[in-house]
Amino acid sequence: MKSAVETLNPTRVRLTVEVPFEELKDSLDAAYKKINQQVTVKGFRKGKIPARVIDQRFGRGAVLEEAVNDALPKFYNEAVTEAEVNPLGQPEVDITELKDGELLSFTAEVDVRPTIEIPDYSGIEVEVDAIEVTDEDIEKSVEQLRERFASTNPVERAAVEGDVVTVDLTAKVDGEVLPDGIADGVSYTIGSGELLDGIDAAVTGLEAGGEATFTSELKGGSAAGKEAEVTVKVTAVAARELPELDDEFAQMASEFDTLDELKADSRKRLENMKQFDQATQAQERVLEKFLELAEIPVPEKLLEDEVNTRKHNLEHHQLGQMGLSLEKYLELQGKTVEEFEAETKEQAVKGIKTQFLLDELVSKEELNVEQEELTEHLFRRAASSGMSPDQFAQAVVQGGQVPMLVGEVARGKALAVVVEAAKVVDTNGEVVDLSDDEDEDEVEAAAETVEAVTGEAEVAEEK
Repeated sequence: MKSAVETLNPTRVRLTVEVPFEELKDSLDAAYKKINQQVTVKGFRKGKIPARVIDQRFGRGAVLEEAVNDALPKFYNEAVTEAEVNPLGQPEVDITELKDGELLSFTAEVDVRPTIEIPDYSGIEVEVDAIEVTDEDIEKSVEQLRERFASTNPVERAAVEGDVVTVDLTAKVDGEVLPDGIADGVSYTIGSGELLDGIDAAVTGLEAGGEATFTSELKGGSAAGKEAEVTVKVTAVAARELPELDDEFAQMASEFDTLDELKADSRKRLENMKQFDQATQAQERVLEKFLELAEIPVPEKLLEDEVNTRKHNLEHHQLGQMGLSLEKYLELQGKTVEEFEAETKEQAVKGIKTQFLLDELVSKEELNVEQEELTEHLFRRAASSGMSPDQFAQAVVQGGQVPMLVGEVARGKALAVVVEAAKVVDTNGEVVDLSDDEDEDEVEAAAETVEAVTGEAEVAEEK
């Protein structure tokens, strides 16, 4: 077999392949055998029809077509290996010549990973938010904890904001009660915003036994997204009472003996959270600068596929679970279809470039993924998917997605390398040292940052 490669542009090549006819022998034998099992010829047992009879009855062309279809992937893979290219997606194959007994020639056009020059990232500088935890932040945190330990006592008065009311709800659309439009004994805290729009105004001022009707857009159920006439009847009103902020509350709500100790712990937790947010912000901004420094062409077909994947995932998975259509989502976001399309394309371009650039850095720096790092990543992905680690691991293995997880961790390690080399300062002008984080935590955080950019779709290399 002879092959040659022609670069059409930085992300696409054409392979020209010539195959001597004798190299088709195995595929021709397999074609005759397959046709033998599929057809019946009077006078011959099934599977024992001579090749010359098959040629006479069904045509030599049918046999050649079957043989060529069987052999093409093998010859294509050999040509790819010989040319040392990294194909993306499936090739467009065109058979240019097929001479029975002499020669098979074909061309294969395919997108390839572009050759990328890793830019010097040692001079990257970014600014991030300073870590500041105020007394107001502490008070808000403690108040939220206090809310969780609130008690309720029945009252005989009109309901006000903050009260917990028990209500019966009936929803109608076009005058008809919905099959799933009745709910009795629902507990609701006025002002929480956890039920329907308009319910706060409807129940405020009502005593037990009071009733009101309001119009609201349904957020879920059989008529999600439709305007409904909702009748709400208050069956009970209860006032919420918050515990006193003292040492006794601290002992009840935490493992601490005093309120001061509880507040000190709240400060520490908030500082840790803000430190994590600061590190994430640094990673995101360093990645932006790194991408700006590099020249990275994007294959058109790959970009088209990535855009379609992102739109499909949003419309059929994320929005589907929320009971929203794409049209309603865009309305809520205040975006036009054109703005959505442009934004999705921009995100897809950034995701592809990020994968290409970080994968190249992984190769250049010879970054390897340790078993502990992969396990840590698997545990985190399992938690975010709502599956147990064992279930998630089994699904990953069965779906052949282990290389994908390895790639995610490797890209996280690559980004961590760039962040470590960058200069990070906060808004107070102080240099931020991110090296205090444990290596595994830093890599995992970087992997999460990369995932957020690249999205769910993986740039697949296929042969």
